[in-house]
Amino acid sequence: MTTVETIERAIEQLPPDELAKLRRWFLEFDAAAWDAQIEADAAAGKFDALSEEALAEYRNGKAREI
Repeated sequence: MTTVETIERAIEQLPPDELAKLRRWFLEFDAAAWDAQIEADAAAGKFDALSEEALAEYRNGKAREI
């Protein structure tokens, strides 16, 4: 049995209140991981081309307020 399968089996055994705690924890954990990845990608310049394209469109009047 893999680690993930072991975790899945343990989760299946949780009472509702513990499952709710796990959900809250995982949402926070997942959001923090996502934020860290976005920050790393931004620091690595992965969004530079997209931001330059957006700024060029704005400067050329191709953007509109939403």
